[in-house]
Amino acid sequence: MWFVKNMITRKNLMALTGLFLAFFLIIHLLGNLQLLLPDEVAREQYNWYSHLLAGNIVIEIIAIVLYACILLHLADAIYLTIRGRKVSGNYRLDKRARASTWYSRNMMFLGAVIFAFLVIHFKDFWYQYKFGTLPLDEKGHKDLYTLVVTAFGQLWYVIVYIIAIIALGYHMLHGVFSAHRTLGLYHPVYNRIVRTAGVVFSVAMTFGYAVIPIVIYIKQPL
Repeated sequence: MWFVKNMITRKNLMALTGLFLAFFLIIHLLGNLQLLLPDEVAREQYNWYSHLLAGNIVIEIIAIVLYACILLHLADAIYLTIRGRKVSGNYRLDKRARASTWYSRNMMFLGAVIFAFLVIHFKDFWYQYKFGTLPLDEKGHKDLYTLVVTAFGQLWYVIVYIIAIIALGYHMLHGVFSAHRTLGLYHPVYNRIVRTAGVVFSVAMTFGYAVIPIVIYIKQPL
């Protein structure tokens, strides 16, 4: 099918799914920042928030779109990488290192780290919340807060989480700008704005996600 093999179409699809995932990260972070509230308030608020999302049909539809975007983004990344290597052929011994950053040349590796982390993340939190047997809090909501705090009470888990978030930050550092350029936003003025916005966004998301497990771990009783 032309849709499957057309490089431009696949790059556009990858750009669109990537930007959707980047937007989702903002929403997800805003919800997770509730974990930094005082313990009792955070537990009640976060469990209520999780219950609200789980019982909302609109959120369920968005979740399906999210899962589809993750899989499409992954499939496109693999396909474009394989095609790119075939096209490059004997031109692998180029000097791209002089004109590009290390993270732009290793987007596939960074993506692999992120995907491996997503598998762990979904298993430990999403699967447990959807299909596991979690205790209930005082309001009768599944106690996801305690599950998260328990996970981030383990130093190794915090380290793995932060490594994955740093990989995500570098992935977005190149991906946000590259996605806009792929979609046609390519102008000397726009380029500077998009690149600067991409850097600010990537740093903000990395810091925002990384600070949550660190604070939770530090707050754990000795």
